[in-house]
Amino acid sequence: MGGFIVVVLILLVALVAVLLRNQRTTRARQLDDAKAEARRWVERLGGQVMNLTGTDEPSKQAIADAAERYTAAGSQMEQAGTVEQARLVTKTAMEGLYYVRAARLAMGLDPGPELPADPEQQRAGKVEQDRRVLVEGHAYEASPMPGRGTPHYYPGGRVAGRPVPQGWYSEPWWKPALVAGAWGIGTVLLFDAMFTGMAGIPDAAAWESGYDAGQADAIADSGGDAGGDYGDAGGGDYGGDFGGGSDFGGGDFGGGDFF
Repeated sequence: MGGFIVVVLILLVALVAVLLRNQRTTRARQLDDAKAEARRWVERLGGQVMNLTGTDEPSKQAIADAAERYTAAGSQMEQAGTVEQARLVTKTAMEGLYYVRAARLAMGLDPGPELPADPEQQRAGKVEQDRRVLVEGHAYEASPMPGRGTPHYYPGGRVAGRPVPQGWYSEPWWKPALVAGAWGIGTVLLFDAMFTGMAGIPDAAAWESGYDAGQADAIADSGGDAGGDYGDAGGGDYGGDFGGGSDFGGGDFGGGDFF
């Protein structure tokens, strides 16, 4: 009887060892696949950044922002040791390609094929009309199109837990939060003045709580609990938590030019 128990224990240990080895192999393969996908998008972003030259202030600024994403993606790629981190590299590179697309549109060029949809970008909404506001003595502009007064593009997404709509702006008012990971005093007032009345964009109270348009009402109607800032590590915060991000597929860019 004792010998039988010993044999069973040996078999169980061997089975566990095989399972653990298979899990390690699977994780390694998944990481390799995620890094290969990330590398593909980083290379395409690099080709665009190196081969595209802006002709006006909006296109030059958009290309500069794309180059920042390329640098950030390269740094993240060097540190990526998990599937989630590799996917964040893809997300950062994808943001850069949105800037490239905006630059091409600003120069009147073919923007190329559509990029994979980013859910955070879609939920953040977009600037639908020209808007000029004065907040605490400082003038701000927003527009759906590039112009002399709106040379700064943002592809839309979540920065420090709050949605920032896609559009062209007079200045990158979201960048301090992108760098610091937190919004400063006065940004709620700015958001309220700039976006009140625009369809698909949350009101100032919802934005301050990190909600997208209509989300606060839906939560109130259902009696649910949002649990604080929504999606704090997603969207455009490429320099924040190195562990979020989404997986992208489809869409393609060829070398230095779009096909």
